[in-house]
Amino acid sequence: MSDSNDYALRAVGLRATFDRTDAVTDLSLDVRTGELLAILGPSGCGKTTSLRLIAGFETPSAGSLEIAGQLVAGPNGFVPPDRRGVGMVFQDYALFPHMTVRQNVEYGLRVAADRRRLADDALAMTGLAQLGDRPVHALSGGEQQRVALARAIAPRPRLLLLDEPFSNLDLALREQVRHELQQIVRETGITTVLVTHDQEEALSIADRVAFMARGRLVQVGTPEDVYLRPATIEVAEFIGDANLLYRPVDAGSVVTPLGRFPLAGAATAAEAAVVIRPEDLEVHAVSTDQVRDADPADPLHAAIATVVHREYYGHDQVLQVRLADDTLVRVRLGSRDKFTPGCLVAVTLRQPPLVLPRT
Repeated sequence: MSDSNDYALRAVGLRATFDRTDAVTDLSLDVRTGELLAILGPSGCGKTTSLRLIAGFETPSAGSLEIAGQLVAGPNGFVPPDRRGVGMVFQDYALFPHMTVRQNVEYGLRVAADRRRLADDALAMTGLAQLGDRPVHALSGGEQQRVALARAIAPRPRLLLLDEPFSNLDLALREQVRHELQQIVRETGITTVLVTHDQEEALSIADRVAFMARGRLVQVGTPEDVYLRPATIEVAEFIGDANLLYRPVDAGSVVTPLGRFPLAGAATAAEAAVVIRPEDLEVHAVSTDQVRDADPADPLHAAIATVVHREYYGHDQVLQVRLADDTLVRVRLGSRDKFTPGCLVAVTLRQPPLVLPRT
């Protein structure tokens, strides 16, 4: 059993209710010290409310919360945000436009005897050492994001909370800044909880991803876990690109033009979804003669398809192909081979797909 000191955050059964409606229900989550956890989900799923519960901006209507072993919310007490040792980066950064970069960073260090040194350290870590005297309003979006991060980490918080911190940046800058954030978190060892609706963001920088829907945690695992082994159809649909082939369940399995596949685990259902990632499919060109002469019992015959559409991206390409039963699936492959719409291809699976019950 893990020691409680291994965890920077422990939430048990947290609930947030507004106007008799639960925004968050039964939030139970452990975050290890030094870990970067991403809470991922669609808009309105409760992820920002969860972050506000952790920060202390909202009072839970049930459950308990510990930060670094200290009970900060529960039936017998509530610790306000300024006494939780938590740093927060808001979506709009919440900077003071009339202050300089250094003044913004020092704002949260008013009671620190060595505030100048702590501010300098935070500015250096975020690449702002030369911009301390510059007015915040004169900075670019990426620089303002770094100021907000520097202000949050300057007091050396026990926990860093980030609410959609990259959403206001363009794509290229977003990728650069989130990589810098990942490096800073690794170097400082600050436990971090990031809230985002961007699946690529969550998968690329988090140690673990917590997928949330309708106020509940649906699955928590490594990026590989939630992508390759989604717990539900909803997770498979939201995280990454997926072909979902809905089929009736017969004797514990489903039949598709690509083969018969068993339902996952001990699940039971009348209908299921075969989850196939586009990169798990392969295509090979075939001729009309090969199709005519194919043995009907041969899997190759069953997987004959027609290319309907092609999207070329340079680094890869995506084909839309029509299977024997008129099902359309997407296939992601390298950029070298050219398959034009109308050509015949044989479609094969690299590995057996996951089959999830439709509930």
